[in-house]
Amino acid sequence: MSEAPELLLHHHLKKLRLPTFLSDYEKLAKQCAAENRDHVQYLLRLSELELIERERRMIERRIKAARFGAVKSLDSFDFKAMASLNKPLVMELARCQYIEARENVIALGPSGTGKTHVALGLGLAACQKGLKVRFITAAALVHELMEAGEERRLLRLQKQLASQHLLIIDELGFVPLSKTGAELLFETISQCYERGSVIITSNLPFDEWTEIFGSERLTGALLDRLTHHVHILEMNGESFRLKQSQKRRKSPKTERT
Repeated sequence: MSEAPELLLHHHLKKLRLPTFLSDYEKLAKQCAAENRDHVQYLLRLSELELIERERRMIERRIKAARFGAVKSLDSFDFKAMASLNKPLVMELARCQYIEARENVIALGPSGTGKTHVALGLGLAACQKGLKVRFITAAALVHELMEAGEERRLLRLQKQLASQHLLIIDELGFVPLSKTGAELLFETISQCYERGSVIITSNLPFDEWTEIFGSERLTGALLDRLTHHVHILEMNGESFRLKQSQKRRKSPKTERT
């Protein structure tokens, strides 16, 4: 028997970019033959496998492009240890309808209370919906913007950031901003306003944000945009990291007793 048809099939499937068809068609054909499935059912199964694999690869690409650093899901977040956090609201946000509505999320609370974990979890949920996400700390974002300005590619970077469905800015307030840095950050967030959604985590309450931006006028204008359509996550409680550190210090004593 000539191998030409099989070689042509391999060529066509590669050309059509159907790798799952290529890898599974023989195995699935044998399964369907053993189960007495007709050709329509065989093609249906093969198509479903291709779609599942294609979606998996798409999610992987979205996660890689988001630059999370660490991938964390909401399933691994300890909601019981953070009683102040509105869990139903977080789980509703994980459905990503707020992104479709171009609404924002601001998580406020002391250091170590899980704000970044929640932001990463919401970012992962958005990637799983096929949405474009970018995660970055406020300090790194300002540095990137200032560097882009020096290299005359600021407009291109801001356009790229504004094209994201979700921009996550972590740790706002941990590092004071220069006047130029504050203005660049304000400009970037303003460009995202009602074009996409922004998640911001901060260890400072709103009335202390002037310390970050150094200007009441700039802070007021920023908050006006951010809070126009916003979901506030209050995360006031004891630091998770502090608790874990205390447990580690106690564990050797527990083992010796």
